[in-house]
Amino acid sequence: MNLAIFWILLGVALCVMELMVPTAFLESALGVSAIAVGLLGMLLPMAFSWQVALWMVLSLLLFWALRRFAPRRQPPALMDSTEARTITSIPPGSSGRVIYEGNSWPACCSDRELAIANNQTVIVVGRQGNTLIVMPESALL
Repeated sequence: MNLAIFWILLGVALCVMELMVPTAFLESALGVSAIAVGLLGMLLPMAFSWQVALWMVLSLLLFWALRRFAPRRQPPALMDSTEARTITSIPPGSSGRVIYEGNSWPACCSDRELAIANNQTVIVVGRQGNTLIVMPESALL
């Protein structure tokens, strides 16, 4: 089988796979690049190793150009529940632990100069990585 036909068939197969299993344009970039290499191979005879190198370079360039159309991942938002209860005290500028939605979480106060006593109700106002940012309920009311 002619190498140009191989590249074109490979490109069509990859583009069809993208329709069945969306992968944020990765398979489309590989497929379009393979079709381009196949068409170029019909015009200019090249060694297979050069065709593979050209396919890889075209795929990288096309994927880089198409990635702006891929959906951006949003950090997971906090759940509807915003109330938690401290299980350790939270000293000023330090962290403690709270029970939030039935699980123990590390937490720190959003006001670095405010201490929160043990067994107090707090409001979750944000999150930094795995640490919840809280404020005492009494400070917000």
